[in-house]
Amino acid sequence: MLKHLIVVVLALGLFFGGIFGWKYYQQQQQAAQAAMPPPPATVAAAKVRSESWRTSLQAVGSLVAVQGVHVTNEVAGLIDAINFESGEQIKKNALLLQLEDSVDQADLKGLLAEQKLAELQFQRNTRLLKKQMVSRSVYDESQAQLENAQAMVAAKRALIRKKQIRAPFSGLLGIRQVDLGEYLAPGSSIVLLQALDPIYVDYSLPERYFSLLAQGQTVLITVQAYPTQHFKGRITAINPGVNPSSRNVQVRATFENPNFKLRPGMFAEVRAILPEQKQVLTVPQTAITYNPYGDMVFVIQKKNGGLVVQQQPVRAGKVREGQVEITKGLQAGDWVVSAGQLKLHSGQQVQISDQKALDGRVGGA
Repeated sequence: MLKHLIVVVLALGLFFGGIFGWKYYQQQQQAAQAAMPPPPATVAAAKVRSESWRTSLQAVGSLVAVQGVHVTNEVAGLIDAINFESGEQIKKNALLLQLEDSVDQADLKGLLAEQKLAELQFQRNTRLLKKQMVSRSVYDESQAQLENAQAMVAAKRALIRKKQIRAPFSGLLGIRQVDLGEYLAPGSSIVLLQALDPIYVDYSLPERYFSLLAQGQTVLITVQAYPTQHFKGRITAINPGVNPSSRNVQVRATFENPNFKLRPGMFAEVRAILPEQKQVLTVPQTAITYNPYGDMVFVIQKKNGGLVVQQQPVRAGKVREGQVEITKGLQAGDWVVSAGQLKLHSGQQVQISDQKALDGRVGGA
């Protein structure tokens, strides 16, 4: 009995000893792993560049058609023919719509006959007056009748022309607002017509910039429909005075628009280029970490044969084509993390995803 008890105690001691030994081994392994430095984080790097930027004045503006009207009718009538399609490009004086004019055409024939008769009567009285066979009053009356007949014919022809709705200028038509056979009251909207090439951009600038503006200056704009494309134009008009309520000066720039990408009513971000240039330090916009307590970048430095990052506060300026102006905190030639900085901290080792991009110059190496 005693031997059996001793065997059981020894077995239990070996079992629990093995468990405790295994736990101790695991703890030692975990402590060793915790003591090892984490593997370097993979990031993308960009060099702080010194660039020559032209100074510019930034504003927001709106695109305006050089010419734009809602085509309307001056006289009432039934629509007899529609000669255009919605969205069609048309030329000046193109016939868009014909109102029914059969009665007017018939009236015109009668007026022409009366005019012919008045002409014959006037010619006859002219010959007779030379022979003193009619009085001067009869001659004057026939002349007045002829002029009246000519005026009535001209008025009827003008009325007939008004029933032919023509394009006042070349441009692009909008969506048709009428249908065949419809009765149009005077002033009914038929279709929108706009001339789109060239096109205007109107914007305002504070009066303190008035002395910096001049006709012919280059203007660049971007629109939300084409956010990566820049359109180039020139200032063509500046209001002679300043708006007394806003203290802004109104400016108009003209842009070539052969492909009709720019459309009236679009919102535009405007940058008026000034002739002055200045040297600025720039980094990619993705390198800046924006925080409530200030803007930060991670500067890459060489240390103990490896690369580490240090968080550096900076002062960011203007943004242009994905590059941010740095006015304080960096020097030309520094290398910064441009992507992958989300989980970085100062002193952390990193490796660059594209070593060739470093060009062997990180940290002065």
